[in-house]
Amino acid sequence: MTIEEFLEAWNNASETVLVHTSGSTGEPKPMLVEKRRMLASARRTNDFLGLKEGDTALLCMSLDYIAGKMMVVRAIERGLRLITVEPSGHPLAVKQPQIDFAAMVPMQVYNSLQVAEERERLMQIVHLIIGGGAIDDSLAAELKSFPNAVWSTYGMTETLSHIALRRLNGPEASEWYTPFPSVKVSLSEEGCLVIDALEVCAERLVTNDIAEVEQGDGSTAFRILGRKDNVICSGGIKIQAEAVERELHPYLRVPYLITKRQDEKFGEVVVLLTEGAVEEAQKVCERILPKYHQPRVYLHVDRIPLTETGKPARQQAVQLAATK
Repeated sequence: MTIEEFLEAWNNASETVLVHTSGSTGEPKPMLVEKRRMLASARRTNDFLGLKEGDTALLCMSLDYIAGKMMVVRAIERGLRLITVEPSGHPLAVKQPQIDFAAMVPMQVYNSLQVAEERERLMQIVHLIIGGGAIDDSLAAELKSFPNAVWSTYGMTETLSHIALRRLNGPEASEWYTPFPSVKVSLSEEGCLVIDALEVCAERLVTNDIAEVEQGDGSTAFRILGRKDNVICSGGIKIQAEAVERELHPYLRVPYLITKRQDEKFGEVVVLLTEGAVEEAQKVCERILPKYHQPRVYLHVDRIPLTETGKPARQQAVQLAATK
């Protein structure tokens, strides 16, 4: 979708806009969302970041998904000056005027850090929010010294982008997300995050994200442990795929993914997909991981399956593990 096509849809008589889910856990699904709720979400983010009319905002993500659409809506709501670049892995390859606000996925941030000129431009962004995927420890460490505000966001298509942020740099840096004031969070019986955000989502949303919620003096915070879909039940032990990936991250330099396969004896077993040498990955796993976290199957793949937005395509990985 082009920005002209989105603006045409935004300015027509309809009260809704068509968006698609990201497809990280299955096929992308279409859904209609109300423009008034998109404006409410945009207003909340603009207020939180203290954005004002005339500030510059960088649109560098696809308008096929909610993250790109919401950048345009935030510009409309607050009168921001929108700078648009073709969605790519290097959104800062071309020098732009001073950028007050930008939203990127982790892959775009990672790529920008690898090129000196792009890294410098990234550091000059006044408010940088990062969403659409997990931010690993090494990426977070690189951002800690940034002079301006860098945030990780939590949200999904159904919540019209994010409903909570956590600071990645400065004295406020934390692994705990702080929900916006109008958002209430709790846990389901299965330990999954439950979101009540009536401004942007008409119904209570029970997510598949395993979480912890912490209540303070009039405040609430939460952190994400992994997805319920990615729990591997092996021999009666529940293993969170993302937790194993985090354990391996300092030691495996080639792309990899933890998934699962059905097993007659154990029910499910841990499977490691890697773009590198299977033997090397196995040596690392046996040296680093606890016995019950170690994969029972190692598979070489030409490419780790990813969605269009750069997230692990978990369902596709399960299918790969079952058939390869």
